[in-house]
Amino acid sequence: MPTLIHQRVELARQGKNPTVLARLESGWAVIGDVQILNGYCLLLPDPVVPTLNDLSLRERELFLREMTVLGDAILAATGAARINYEILGNSEKALHAHVVPRYEAEPDEFRTGPVWFYDFSKAPRLNLESPAHQALKAKLEAALMARL
Repeated sequence: MPTLIHQRVELARQGKNPTVLARLESGWAVIGDVQILNGYCLLLPDPVVPTLNDLSLRERELFLREMTVLGDAILAATGAARINYEILGNSEKALHAHVVPRYEAEPDEFRTGPVWFYDFSKAPRLNLESPAHQALKAKLEAALMARL
């Protein structure tokens, strides 16, 4: 059964995924559908595999390296204090990495915990017709391209 990750990768291959920041060697860097924190992105592998352990050692190294390069780009584009990296796969049973900027200005009750403590239903949805989200995406794309 194809997951959302499979669907998004297929759309990216077809040039129909508007969240794509860049095609990387290991997969696709995309901006998150929900901007729980400004600049939240994901790395989607191509081809899609169930887990990190399903990749060869070289493929793992590449995926993890590109995940951190995406993190470097997010730092540069957003001025975040740090980046959190998470590979979960519990609800979407396909490899994907969450690359989450964290900010000193976050509310105290959230700043020291995982991003999943935020209420995602109240978070801003990515709107690529919004000038602010267009500008954010362009900054992320430029910062990522500068690091590749």
